[in-house]
Amino acid sequence: MNYQIAANNLKDRVILVTGAGDGIGREAALQYAAHGATVILLGRTIAKLEAVYDEIETNGGNQPAIIPLDLMGATKQHYLDMADTIKQQFGRLDGVLHNAGLLGALSPIDHIEESVFDDVMQVNVKAQLLLTQAILPLIKQSPDGRIIFTSSTVGHSGRAFWGTYAISKFATEGMMQVLADELNETTVNVNAINPGGTRTGMRAQAFPAEDARLLKTPLDIMPLYLYLMGPESRHVSGQCIDAQPQRKPGISSEEE
Repeated sequence: MNYQIAANNLKDRVILVTGAGDGIGREAALQYAAHGATVILLGRTIAKLEAVYDEIETNGGNQPAIIPLDLMGATKQHYLDMADTIKQQFGRLDGVLHNAGLLGALSPIDHIEESVFDDVMQVNVKAQLLLTQAILPLIKQSPDGRIIFTSSTVGHSGRAFWGTYAISKFATEGMMQVLADELNETTVNVNAINPGGTRTGMRAQAFPAEDARLLKTPLDIMPLYLYLMGPESRHVSGQCIDAQPQRKPGISSEEE
């Protein structure tokens, strides 16, 4: 789909991006800033966040903010404190991109280790729930709020050996649908994106022998991220949209 997006479609918006130091999160932060938003960069590696921060400023974007937070160990209080900091510093929040995620290990169901399962659920599901709860009072005040989750092809249809990751993404889509229904009469739209196979570190972890040159880059799929975060999508909510609905034959799109 050819998404029509104005050059300044995110002007005056404050947007939080998780997993902003790498891959899709990094590119989304850069593109949101390029389209006028003030971006809050959340991630666990400060050096990577600082590099994105510097690039945004070099490109002439609004001064971003950095929130170093490891979702693996974050508690409910961490998210409440984060929301309070955003309120004090910016006075508002207009959008959240839940991009951070953990792949875990690909294995048959009967070989899934409990510790791996717990880690993936912590980052991919529980952390997103707690963060969403914390920021909801802020984002409900936005005249045009957006919450975007990240799903996967294996969050639509289960696939052998993707058990833990797939289960987490089915949960993600369910969370998105429930929240969208609850916020149906508000100014907040809630959706999810399935990036498809994209040239990221997680993709390389899942398919180490794959030729990454055959994959779309994070920049290639950004039109959908901009569309769903901006005013053009004001009538879209409760949807999980594939960023790559038409893939070339023979190229797998399970990851992310």
